[in-house]
Amino acid sequence: MDRKNKILIHSLVFSPDGVSTAYLYNDIALGFKRAGFDVVVLSTTPHFNVVPEQLEKQPMTWGVLGLYKKSSFNDIPVYHVPQKKFKSTFLRLIGFVYWHIISFFIGLFIKNVDVILSPSPPLTIGRLNNWLGKIKGCKVVYNVQEIYPDILNKPEKSLVHRYLRRMEKRVYNQSTTVTTIDQVFYNTIVDRFQDKSKLHIIPNFVDISLYHSGVSTEILDKNLFPNNDNIKLLYAGNIGYAQDWEPLIRLAEKTKNMKIEYFLIGMGVKKEWVVSQKHFWKLDKLHILDYQPRRLMPAILAYSDIQYIFMTPEQEGMGFPSKVYTIMACGRPLLVCSGEKTPIVNFLRPIGCAKIITNHDLEQKTDEIVQWLSTMTREKLSEMGTKGEEVIKANYAKEIVTKQYVDLINSLLK
Repeated sequence: MDRKNKILIHSLVFSPDGVSTAYLYNDIALGFKRAGFDVVVLSTTPHFNVVPEQLEKQPMTWGVLGLYKKSSFNDIPVYHVPQKKFKSTFLRLIGFVYWHIISFFIGLFIKNVDVILSPSPPLTIGRLNNWLGKIKGCKVVYNVQEIYPDILNKPEKSLVHRYLRRMEKRVYNQSTTVTTIDQVFYNTIVDRFQDKSKLHIIPNFVDISLYHSGVSTEILDKNLFPNNDNIKLLYAGNIGYAQDWEPLIRLAEKTKNMKIEYFLIGMGVKKEWVVSQKHFWKLDKLHILDYQPRRLMPAILAYSDIQYIFMTPEQEGMGFPSKVYTIMACGRPLLVCSGEKTPIVNFLRPIGCAKIITNHDLEQKTDEIVQWLSTMTREKLSEMGTKGEEVIKANYAKEIVTKQYVDLINSLLK
């Protein structure tokens, strides 16, 4: 009897971690399983967004010598190298090095691997899998979700930038195939390849059985999500450096006397700053909440009237928020601040489901948003949201895109 083709998915995050890349790769793993692959996952213990109910559904047990943990995700074996979200930079670095060393040796002992698939970040995972692929004699596929070292904003002449640039080229050129999520990303990195035919575009996607329009909001806590007639702008995700939070504060100041509320849901290094600004400016209509369980997210998106994403000028061209697909699937319009010819603007502009602000001046762009909000009704917003939902159903549903991954891997294995 012929054995199944075996794929090792090597990712920094995976179930039961509760972040967007984990959910993305959960679905990719299941897509390969449905296609008849033998799937195994090598990841970390949950440390970005620990969701207790997901830990209960997917318990982990210690492996050999207490170096790692094991779990099962829909009968897919998962190896978890312990990680913690330390506040100390030194301890985070030690944990990061530990993860690389232990995952490399676990990878060596996983038998009969035909292909290794891994997403960025980090860039170093691609290099690790270059080595594993050579030792195991298997194909290596690297998925560029964010472009490093560009996103780090290090001076190009700095030692760090030059080292990472060399590493990036080795990862790209020593992988069997590289995928990226957007035409802008493709155009940015294609000249870094010796063989440009290695690079392919496969977009991210959304589970439209979970995220769709018409979801009831009855399950939401009314103390956190009050019922009123105000237009509600909402962001849910990482509160970090890739997003620009000054426009949110300035916007909340300028619309104090309008029937508008703002919701910010998540965790991250900039959350403390946003909280301090909320108290300093007495922004009572800015509600800041911790991460919410995934099962509530469709209802939370349905509760909102607009979803906002404000990208920093320094990083706006190096990332594409996967939440865009989820928002569109739920029939909600977007309010986006990002420069011209950035991935998010190039994607959204032809669809007509977003108000796009490309002006980088804080006062001018927030004035433009206030003016736009003053003309908006829920009927107009609903019309915008419907346009986005139709595009997602046609092109970016989970089943459509995961098949592209399967087809690509099958073509390599032939």
